[in-house]
Amino acid sequence: MQINKIQEGTALLIKLSGRLDTTTAPDLEAEVNSSVDGIEQITFDFTDLEYISSAGLRVLLYTHKRMSGKGGLKITHVCETVMEIFEVTGFSDILDIE
Repeated sequence: MQINKIQEGTALLIKLSGRLDTTTAPDLEAEVNSSVDGIEQITFDFTDLEYISSAGLRVLLYTHKRMSGKGGLKITHVCETVMEIFEVTGFSDILDIE
């Protein structure tokens, strides 16, 4: 998985490509932890994300909880496969997905 970050003021855009699974989820969690100071809004761009596992979902839930009370967390450009996972797990009801 590749992680690209773009910060504009207090907003952070994180673009993911590849697979977010048990192997790569710790990398994303580390990136989030090192980047959230002073950030009020995080947007994940999933244009090139092919798959997400339960480990990836855990990182998203962790980030969602960490950003609540601030500007929040938003997820954009979700492919059909990942959206099905969000719907089956109930994450589509929890997360702001555009």
